[in-house]
Amino acid sequence: MSLNSHPRVGFTLIGGKKWTGGYNYLINLFTILSLEMPDSLFPFLFVGNDVPEADLLPFHRIPGCAVIRDPAFNLDKRSGVLLRSVFLGLDPAINRALQKAKIDVVFESGIFLGWRFKLPTIAWIPDLQHRFLPHLFGKIAWVRRELGFRLQIWSDRKIMCSSQDTLENIERIYPLAKDRVSAVRFAIKSPELVSKEIARAVADRHGFPLQYFFMPNQFWAHKNHRLVLDALKILSNRGIPCVIVASGQQSDPRDEHYAPSLLSDIQNAGLQKSFLTPGLLPYDDLPFLMQASDALINPSLFEGWSTTVEEAKAASIPMILSDIPVHREQAGKEAIYFNPNSPEDLADALMNFSLLGKNNKMQREISGGAAAKRSREFACDFFNIVERAIRKNSKKFI
Repeated sequence: MSLNSHPRVGFTLIGGKKWTGGYNYLINLFTILSLEMPDSLFPFLFVGNDVPEADLLPFHRIPGCAVIRDPAFNLDKRSGVLLRSVFLGLDPAINRALQKAKIDVVFESGIFLGWRFKLPTIAWIPDLQHRFLPHLFGKIAWVRRELGFRLQIWSDRKIMCSSQDTLENIERIYPLAKDRVSAVRFAIKSPELVSKEIARAVADRHGFPLQYFFMPNQFWAHKNHRLVLDALKILSNRGIPCVIVASGQQSDPRDEHYAPSLLSDIQNAGLQKSFLTPGLLPYDDLPFLMQASDALINPSLFEGWSTTVEEAKAASIPMILSDIPVHREQAGKEAIYFNPNSPEDLADALMNFSLLGKNNKMQREISGGAAAKRSREFACDFFNIVERAIRKNSKKFI
């Protein structure tokens, strides 16, 4: 295709019910592209016939986004797709579906489309968590993830990640990827300015107290909820009142016992009124609940680029974050940091924040200008990597 035309970019559904972060990433990416670069490129989302229509409604609402159903993308066919892609070099059914839609570039995530696949392809590596926290992965899951990344790198894809930290680690661990990796830091659109009364009304509807710290993370082991529980125990022993609202999907596909065990431990510690776990909340409510909170907490042991941090930055919400490289890169001096392996350090951060009344002293008006600038950069950086992928390999299907 000509670089002067408007590329049609093919995507597959990321995450869904097992990883809402990936699902929301696509919604946000398509929204940003629609707002910042309308008619510059067109996203096509390919899904199987097994995806509920309700899961696709957010995509149907985004101008310029097309959703294409095809049984070749059914979840129960993923294993067959991988086998054909590895041993035959591509999956004929998926190849035909993309050809029929006249796709110019493919965004490859969680699926390997083959070493004979001829379309320009951008392989998204969100993070290298399995290399840094291998104990959180079973042997099969670890090998599958590692093999997938290596196949993408060996197949000469353009590689996209979300942070400079991840970029440097990819180039260090996988030297073949050097000079083919781009960091495209995602951002969110500037949130609408709402009054404290409106935000509070949403929090009231969910039964949240007047003061709380918000932790909207899925209940995966690396999100470090147990550190929060231990910090709350310390604060309780000190006689310091503190409420954490930890929303999110209460399951870890790598460890089905993690979330039930955590919830049980909260009950056994008698902290169910301090550690609220309302489950997965409506996505549209999250900005209001964040604005009604005292601060965002993210105690994660590992991130590729935190969506919740980006949302807090866009709304000028105070942040209390684990001291990991990506958080430093993402939030800079805008956050309070604590050792992610020290419940005492987190307890001190929460106590000092509450005692100083930092939430009242900090400017809580939304700084839309900075968020708008980040959104524009996100859209431009993504468009640029699409163009580079086309320049690298502009072959059509034959």
